[in-house]
Amino acid sequence: MLINSVQRPNFLLSKIIDLQDFTYASLVFHHIPRPNEYAFNVMIRGLTTTWRKYSHTLHFYFQMKNLGLKPNNFTYPFLFISCANLLALSHGLAAHSSVFKIGLDVDGHVSHSLITMYARCGELGSSRKVFDEIRVRDLVSWNSMISGYSKMGYARDAVELFDEMRDEGFWPDETTLVSVLGSCGDLDDIGLGRWVEGFVMENKMELNSFMGSALINMYGKCGDLVSARRVFDGMVTKDVVTWNAMITVYAQNGLSNEAIMLFNGMKEAGVNPDKITLIGILSASASIGALDVGKWVDTYASERGLQDDIYVATALIDMYAKCGSIDSALRVFEGMPLKNEVSWNAMITALAFHGQAYEALSLFERMSKEGEDASPNEITFVGVLSACVHAGLVDEGRRLFDLMSLSFGLIPRIEHYSCMVDLLARAGHLHEAWDFIEKMPEKPDEIVLGALLGACQKRKNVDVSQWVMQLLQDIKPTSSGNYVISSKIYANLRMWDESAKMRALMKQRGVNKTPGCSWIEIDDQILEFHAGNDINLSSPKVFQVFDLLNEEMKREGYIPKVDCL
Repeated sequence: MLINSVQRPNFLLSKIIDLQDFTYASLVFHHIPRPNEYAFNVMIRGLTTTWRKYSHTLHFYFQMKNLGLKPNNFTYPFLFISCANLLALSHGLAAHSSVFKIGLDVDGHVSHSLITMYARCGELGSSRKVFDEIRVRDLVSWNSMISGYSKMGYARDAVELFDEMRDEGFWPDETTLVSVLGSCGDLDDIGLGRWVEGFVMENKMELNSFMGSALINMYGKCGDLVSARRVFDGMVTKDVVTWNAMITVYAQNGLSNEAIMLFNGMKEAGVNPDKITLIGILSASASIGALDVGKWVDTYASERGLQDDIYVATALIDMYAKCGSIDSALRVFEGMPLKNEVSWNAMITALAFHGQAYEALSLFERMSKEGEDASPNEITFVGVLSACVHAGLVDEGRRLFDLMSLSFGLIPRIEHYSCMVDLLARAGHLHEAWDFIEKMPEKPDEIVLGALLGACQKRKNVDVSQWVMQLLQDIKPTSSGNYVISSKIYANLRMWDESAKMRALMKQRGVNKTPGCSWIEIDDQILEFHAGNDINLSSPKVFQVFDLLNEEMKREGYIPKVDCL
């Protein structure tokens, strides 16, 4: 075209967009002497849908206006989609005003993208207003609003609008059903979810990865893992999205072994894991301490250039910390080019729970000064207060608790009160700990009350323990540990009648003592065993390791506290 002086740049530009070469397309566009509305619209469409360079879309839109060109119904839908992805509400509002002035608010494509933009920006009221003002609604109109409700967590509204849509005589398509399935999971409405699956089967709709993964996720959220696996196994073609859905369902429902076994099956099937897969498997590995699997993921992420992804790196920190490898967690953290609040919080919490309280507090100070876009939030303070608990730093804990509201404008929640109760209880300030319980904005949970009850046992305190036990019996009457500890407190003080009453009450209510449970990893297989059960392990080396650990613990001076059993 250049050699033969064929001057058809707009035709060429639209073809180059299909080639997905951003650099080449930009070069051709900037060599057009006087680009018109068509050329700008082609670039804006490509920037939004092909390259997803949403900030560039806004730049081209403003450049277009500065040149005196008029954006039209081919410009605004892509502009609003870009505003939605950038959460650029102010630009979206200004563009909506322009649309209204030139009468494009009646255009269907413009209205649908406006609904999406307002929904993504959290303005569901404005989104619904645009929807209600559409004179003649088609299926895309309904899908845009239902999807907006579903993705922003307004599950009940999404389902109600779906019912209204069917009453109006519209036939749902794949997009409608996927949005509704997401809402079914959020509402734990397995009945509607099963209706959707039946509708798909009856109408012979394709069970592709889009629909299949939505069904798997819905059943997973509703706790029906058998149905989730049935859908997964029934899919002829499984891509990475489908595998991710099933792995995530297992991981989120505490079936970490199954998640890891499915992950191994995914690799055998020749499907390459992506970052979503890695995050799910790292979560499963962290839950059961499968360090070898976590290390494989770390190596794989490094080889694929995913180690710098902020979500993968944060999941690696969490996995290494929960598997006891705090040095590896620190290595990943320090190697992150970008860190958000979740990354900082994961590392602070990891240090706290590994007893490195001063390192956790030092990292908190560093976050406060160097965090750039990441500033301490409620979760950060749970981490640093936990550090104080583990190190017995009562005064520092009090200072940090006050700092939350005074310096950061955060309102302490039940988790922060719980940390303070635990901190004070361990230090022997039992009455002050009880005062914190009475100041809590909500009822305390069994964990914090159990910690205070345990401290009462250690300090042989009766009055606070009686107050705590009364609360515990109201909150968690089926927890065996609370009865046992209370009985021990009375027994240690030779209050035999009261001790016997606790044991009798436990028996009367049919409460059984929960046996201790642990896991061991042998050749990439996780085995679970309970206290009091025989361990049928094939290798005698396992018992040799147990014996070795016992000997090392004795040399370190560990003496089992059998009176707490």
